[in-house]
Amino acid sequence: MYLKRILASASAVALLATAALADGTVGIAMPTKSSARWISDGNSMVEQFKEAGYETDLQYAEDDIPNQLAQIENMITKGVDVLVIAAIDGTTLSNALENAAASGIKVIAYDRLIRDSENVDYYATFDNFKVGVQQATTLVDGLKERFPDVKPWNVELFGGSPDDNNAYFFYDGAMSVLQPLIDDGSVNVVSGQMGMDTVGTLRWDGAVAQSRMDNLLSAHYTDKEVHGVLSPYDGLSIGILSSLKGVGYGSGDLKMPIVTGQDAEVPSVKSILAGEQYSTIFKDTRSLAGVTVGMVDALLKDGEPEINDTSTYDNGVKVVPSYLLEPLPVTGENWEERLIDSGYYSMDQIK
Repeated sequence: MYLKRILASASAVALLATAALADGTVGIAMPTKSSARWISDGNSMVEQFKEAGYETDLQYAEDDIPNQLAQIENMITKGVDVLVIAAIDGTTLSNALENAAASGIKVIAYDRLIRDSENVDYYATFDNFKVGVQQATTLVDGLKERFPDVKPWNVELFGGSPDDNNAYFFYDGAMSVLQPLIDDGSVNVVSGQMGMDTVGTLRWDGAVAQSRMDNLLSAHYTDKEVHGVLSPYDGLSIGILSSLKGVGYGSGDLKMPIVTGQDAEVPSVKSILAGEQYSTIFKDTRSLAGVTVGMVDALLKDGEPEINDTSTYDNGVKVVPSYLLEPLPVTGENWEERLIDSGYYSMDQIK
């Protein structure tokens, strides 16, 4: 018993020593565990912050806005040194961020821009317009490959969640490629449904996307064939593909339409290898975490965080200085090089 008490005391001293050695505590607010990419983001940040000498408080809000607000307020009360926030709804945090600023807590928006607040210090993300460009480019490449003798190509458009600022960049980037083809008659949006106010998918919900695809097929494709679907996220793509397969696409003489995606989630990579989903966009969360850790380290050591964009991301109150990383398109041709050789996944995870 005496030995156990000594060991317990030693452990407590070690923990206190570790806490004393930490350079600070970082509060990390993530939106949900329902998407594998957010789990990967959280894990990457905790690991890299630990290596850099920081304690972390990682919280997931499961796409519940009041829950995320409560988590952030709790982090502020506990006295974190910096907040890293991937907002569920980037317009709902103004009051919480005022409290953070009053407590001297710096705020970094992580991959999703926080809007309508002056209390956002930096933004770490990918080049989201380029993500959309790459999605539309792979869509067109796939249409040329799979339907070379068809014109116009019948295509339907899906957008991301209207409360996520990134969704507009994805859509606008994609339309910069597709609109000229719509204008010259190469692409036909048979349903006529265009614009984020029409094609947005609240909370990036795959079931909502599947239901909308069901409705599009029954209303507009009883005597026509759909050739492509612009999908901005893998979780939507899987739902869209389920709808398409449900009416026979991918079997017999009915070719699978070209369906895009984003985030290189394992089910979608497997779907690409199975010849269903055509492409996805890989955003290496390890790199994004690394940039974020660098920003925090600079802020807490009175340095200047590295940024490479000072004009793109106006949150309605200020232009937020940002660091934009490069996204990478992934197809059946290059998936192994980009996802396996980079160490992001092991082959066992995919096959």
